[in-house]
Amino acid sequence: MTEVDGGFARVGIVGLGLIGGSIGLATRRACPDAEIVGIDLDAAAVRGAVACGAAHRASADIAEVRDADLIVLAAPVRANLVALDLVCRHARPSAIVTDVGSTKRVIVDAARSLGRLVAFVGGHPLAGASHGGIAHARADLFAGRPWVLTPDGEDADGAVGRVEAFVGALGARPHRMTAEEHDRVMACVSHLPQVVSSALMHVAGGRAGEAGLALAGEGLADTTRLADSPGDIWRDICETNADHIRPALLQLITTLATLADDLPAANLDSLFAAARSWRSKMRLT
Repeated sequence: MTEVDGGFARVGIVGLGLIGGSIGLATRRACPDAEIVGIDLDAAAVRGAVACGAAHRASADIAEVRDADLIVLAAPVRANLVALDLVCRHARPSAIVTDVGSTKRVIVDAARSLGRLVAFVGGHPLAGASHGGIAHARADLFAGRPWVLTPDGEDADGAVGRVEAFVGALGARPHRMTAEEHDRVMACVSHLPQVVSSALMHVAGGRAGEAGLALAGEGLADTTRLADSPGDIWRDICETNADHIRPALLQLITTLATLADDLPAANLDSLFAAARSWRSKMRLT
């Protein structure tokens, strides 16, 4: 059996939504001969993964990952914590486990508490789409996108390098950082925008009403795109990274309160100039 980059001939994916399904499709494209097994409690996701080619076979039984060389936990953050414990009961000792969660400290700590049952490498692909679910999975979802890996301690068996090779084969750009640094940075560049987008849509909708929203243009649509995200996923993220999200929110609240106190006399030129300068530093694709 031909191995995908990283030396993985068999890949197990636990969670067959947008990210898990896209990993399956990208793996099939990178190495058509690699065997992929998908796991999900949702029967429709199981059927959909096989139908679209994201997995050769799929099941609700997590024990089906027993022969996998690489196991990817692609469920929401809290579900990944449960899956990690279950996977360690079934995975072969030589297997490597990684995840795709948007917060890293909690699962890295959980993996550390399990000892060396399996090698674990925390991961987070910075890719997504406006709609979730296996129906929207794409083989090119990770092309050119950063994929953060959060090693913990020594890497005696080369697990981090193998996972880097794997995500590189999927088209992503691997990037190493600590779990603490990851969560601090993501609180600003990912979690804060999500909370603000949802809060903005909540206020705008409540004040303008349905008739008012019918008059809205691209400005509101662009700035509230994230408000369409599923709440259960973001509840897990906010719970597991609250200590970093809170100060970012408070700083934003202070900035907005200062503007609201005397909007006509506010130094909007300085604010807009600083905002444009910071935005120019973003690597938009």
